Amino acid sequence: MELKIKIKPWLKGLHIVFACAWIGTVLSVGLIHLIMARPDAEINLYSVTTTMELIDYYIIAPSAIGCLLTGLAFSAFTSWGFIKFYWVLLKWITTIIQILVGTFYMTPWLKTMVSLSKVKGFDPLNSQYRQVYNLNTYVGIGQILLLIAIVFISVLKPWGRRKPKRILKIINT
Repeated sequence: MELKIKIKPWLKGLHIVFACAWIGTVLSVGLIHLIMARPDAEINLYSVTTTMELIDYYIIAPSAIGCLLTGLAFSAFTSWGFIKFYWVLLKWITTIIQILVGTFYMTPWLKTMVSLSKVKGFDPLNSQYRQVYNLNTYVGIGQILLLIAIVFISVLKPWGRRKPKRILKIINT
């Protein structure tokens, strides 16, 4: 079932808004993380990490889910499909990986940073905070790079159409 011509631009616009929100807030939280949430920052770490956590809960997570849902609608109701094109398949894989890594690693690490900064405050020798900070930094950089890659994959649409296998023909029809 194809979407009506008038609905497609609205769906695309909504998808782009969610993508912009997701990328913009991830970049913002990454910048706050690198500049202000450092273990050696002489600031109120609890305030900074709590702010990052609120942005994660109220903007990053909903915009990621918004991208996922609008992407589902695009795949289900347009000719792009879920696995007809290599670039769409790659977007699905990277989006799902991003959401899973964010949910099961990044958010818990951020919660740990919040709780450690609440208990210890500014403590440049806090090795546990430093360890979680480093994990969050490296994985966060990977998340940012993947999000940017998804944008370029969406624009460039490389690799063309997949050659359907017999089982995939049944699924995609």
